[in-house]
Amino acid sequence: MRYPVEVFTGRIRDYAGSGPSAIAKIQLDGELMLTDLGLEGDEQAEKKYHGGPDRALCHYPREHYADWARQFPELAEQFCAPAFGENLSTEGLTEQNAFIGDIFRWGEALIQITQPRSPCYKLNYHFNISDMASQMQSSGKVGWLYRVIAPGKVSSELPLELVSRLSEISVYEAAAIAWHLPFDDEQYHRLLSAAGLSVSWARTMQKRRLNGEIEDNSRRLTGK
Repeated sequence: MRYPVEVFTGRIRDYAGSGPSAIAKIQLDGELMLTDLGLEGDEQAEKKYHGGPDRALCHYPREHYADWARQFPELAEQFCAPAFGENLSTEGLTEQNAFIGDIFRWGEALIQITQPRSPCYKLNYHFNISDMASQMQSSGKVGWLYRVIAPGKVSSELPLELVSRLSEISVYEAAAIAWHLPFDDEQYHRLLSAAGLSVSWARTMQKRRLNGEIEDNSRRLTGK
């Protein structure tokens, strides 16, 4: 499968209440360089939680924006790419048919899905919706992140092409296991077995198995 792609990058800016963020991105056309840490010129604030080798690119399905616009009609104009701070935007590829470990060719580069995106409280400020991060997580419309397994020149004029599928766990199912199901050791073991899973998600799932409990996500979702 081949998916035409729109490409976005952003610089860190200060935001009242939420602190610095690079969520406000601009569209780029033509050829770009993709490194191990993402697109040249793209920045991430708070690198403990954003960016890094396993989170080099963020992808958000463009078709979700129509759903958000229907849910918040008074803010409909805000809901268009790249409102969620994504680097890549496509149609036809969603959490339902994108799988952990999927490898895509993009120009000279190869990129691999590592995890669903974990919504954070900065989205609440960005959209001026007090529980936007929680609503995004509950909906399953979260998008996903990539690692770059082969850097190279990429382009907005070249599609993403699926070249390898290495697991049977979709991004949607991974998000459901992590956030929507009660404690389930067997499901955590399944997710840990997915080739390509990010180190941070593997650590979280293993900690749950060892501790016998689900960690508190309230700070990530609310900032409190």
